[in-house]
Amino acid sequence: MKYRIFPKIPGISVSALGLGCMRLPVVDNDPGRIDEELAMATVQAALDAGINYIDTAWPYHREQSEPFVGRAIERLGVRSSVLVASKSPVWLVKEEGDWDRYLDEQLKRLRTDHIDFYLMHALSQSRWETIVGKNGIRFLERAKADGRIRHAGFSFHDSYSVFETIVNAWDGWEFCQIQFNYMDGDYQAGAQGLALAEAKALGVICMEPLRGGALAKVPDGVKAILASWGKPRMAAEWALRYVLDRQEIVTVLSGMDRPDQVWENAAVASSVLPNTMLDGEHAVLEKARDWFRARMQVPCTTCGYCKPCPEGVSIPEIFEQWNAASMYGGEDAKRAWYKSMYKEKNCGADRCVRCGACVPRCPQGIDIPERLAKARDFLDR
Repeated sequence: MKYRIFPKIPGISVSALGLGCMRLPVVDNDPGRIDEELAMATVQAALDAGINYIDTAWPYHREQSEPFVGRAIERLGVRSSVLVASKSPVWLVKEEGDWDRYLDEQLKRLRTDHIDFYLMHALSQSRWETIVGKNGIRFLERAKADGRIRHAGFSFHDSYSVFETIVNAWDGWEFCQIQFNYMDGDYQAGAQGLALAEAKALGVICMEPLRGGALAKVPDGVKAILASWGKPRMAAEWALRYVLDRQEIVTVLSGMDRPDQVWENAAVASSVLPNTMLDGEHAVLEKARDWFRARMQVPCTTCGYCKPCPEGVSIPEIFEQWNAASMYGGEDAKRAWYKSMYKEKNCGADRCVRCGACVPRCPQGIDIPERLAKARDFLDR
C-alpha cells in the first residue's frame, strides 16, 4: 500500500486507499441491517491490505455504520493503528449545544475517546449558514482542544463558489472531502476545488471515485474504448488510477463491500504514484468521457444560478438524476430517488409553472421549463 501525507498534518501517513463505510454488505437489501460477518471480513481484508483510514458518518446505514465500525475496531483490537473518520450531522443541529451532543454520542457509538478526522458533513450554502449561525467553528476548536477530535475538515456537495467561501472562511481547516472522478472534473468543487485546496495546503479526500459504481460496471461501448489501450485493465482500475494520479489527493474512499473488492482496489493503490499517468491514458479516458456525455440529456453543470425557483423546484438536482440515469443506467433507482427526495417533498418537476424566471439566469442558456417537462416525463414513469 502506498501512503500519503496531509500538508497540514505531516506526522501521519495515510493509506492512498481508504475504506468507506457507507456501502457495507447488508441483509435482504435492508440498508439498516449490516451483514456483520461479511462486513467484518471486509474490514479485516482492508487492514491486511494496509488500509489505515476508515470513514463513516452519523446517517450511514440508517445510523448503523458508526456502531458497526466501533464493534469492528474493538473486536479486531486495532484502535491504535487505524485512523477513524466520522462526520457531524449539520442538518440536525438546531441549537449550539447540539454539536457536542452529537459528537459525544458518536464517540459512544465508535467505542473510542477521540475521532481522528472529524468532518462537517456534506456542506452546502444552507449548511454553512448553520455552522456560522450556530458557532460550529468554535465547537471544532473546542473539541480539538479537549481531545475529542484530532483534526477538523469538511465534506462538500455544492457549487465551486460555495466551496471557495468555506475554504477561505477559516484557517483551521486541515482537509476537505470532495467528489472527484474522470467524469466530474467540473462538478461541484471539481478540479478548481483541487487547485484551491492545494493552494491552501488542504489535503483532499476523494469520494465517489467510481461514481457509486457506475464507472466500475460500464456499458459495452465504454469497455471497447478502455480496451483500446491494449493493456488489460478493469474499468474500476482505470477510474482509480485517474484519481490516484492527482497529487492533491491524499486518500481515495471506496465503498467496498466484499474482501475481493478490497484486494482488487488495494492492488491499484499499491502501485500508482502521483503524476505518472501517460498522455495516451488520459486520451482513452477522454474518449470514455465523451461517450458518456453524448448521452447527457441536458448540459446542466449544477451551478445553481437558476435557484431559487419561485415554486421551489430543485432544478439542478432533477437534471442531475435525469442525466445520471441516461448516462450510467440504473433508471429504476434514479426514478425512486427522484420520487422520494423531490416529488414527494413538493420540489419535483411537476411543480414547474413555466414562469421562466430561471431561464435568463442559466449560464448554459438552457430552456429550463422545456427540459424540466422532459425530465418529469422520464423520471415520473
